Amino acid sequence: MAGVTPSTSRAPTGAATVTGMAMARSGSDSDGAPDARRRIADAARDLFGSRGYDRTTVDAIAERAGVGRRTFFRHFRSKDDVIFADHERIEAATAAHLAALGDVPPVRAVCSGAKLIFRSYADDPEVSVQRYELVRAVPALRDREIASIARYNRLFSRYLRSRLGEAPGVRLYADVVAAAVVAAHNEVLRAWLLGGGAGDALPALDRALTWVAERFEQATSAPGVEPGDDVVVAVFRAGAPLDDVVERISRSL
Repeated sequence: MAGVTPSTSRAPTGAATVTGMAMARSGSDSDGAPDARRRIADAARDLFGSRGYDRTTVDAIAERAGVGRRTFFRHFRSKDDVIFADHERIEAATAAHLAALGDVPPVRAVCSGAKLIFRSYADDPEVSVQRYELVRAVPALRDREIASIARYNRLFSRYLRSRLGEAPGVRLYADVVAAAVVAAHNEVLRAWLLGGGAGDALPALDRALTWVAERFEQATSAPGVEPGDDVVVAVFRAGAPLDDVVERISRSL
């Protein structure tokens, strides 16, 4: 899930540090070329790194990719969309993955969905780090990233409610569990990206998600919130340790 915005020491102000980016091939390209989308994305990241996001135009991206403006807009609505090109595909793949896990306990199923999202980053560490550095440097992109986190939260919450029903208390339970799973995912992803995408972070993710699941799966009966019952709203400082956040929330359920 794309939800990591802290700065890294390698990212200069106003532009991302991009190294090792392959130059897109020059020349003309037909609108139906199968690799046009990939070449546009490669060209955009290359230009964002060398010129800065604000100084890179759609025309420059299209020229670098060897395509026309029409081809660019056939694949992307704006240069912002190039950065988040995979989000809709990953979200759809995660929804399909969850739909196939009907025999898996609901909280464990959502954790499995989070692992699928994480692998989309781990499959291409260089691009993931480049995108991370760019997003933290451009406020408008950080806003888009925050919006993507909310989409995954809603996806997981809807799934949990579909498995648990709509009894009183289920919506609150589903929202809290979804937020905890996303927080665990992002905590591990952030650390991995800050480390340059080096090493295998999946074992750390497994531990974090197992920790969350063990604290919430015993409550899958979701005791109801009846009229007059207390509803706890927790507020935490940014950067609060994940275990403190989830522990305090779980004690309040």
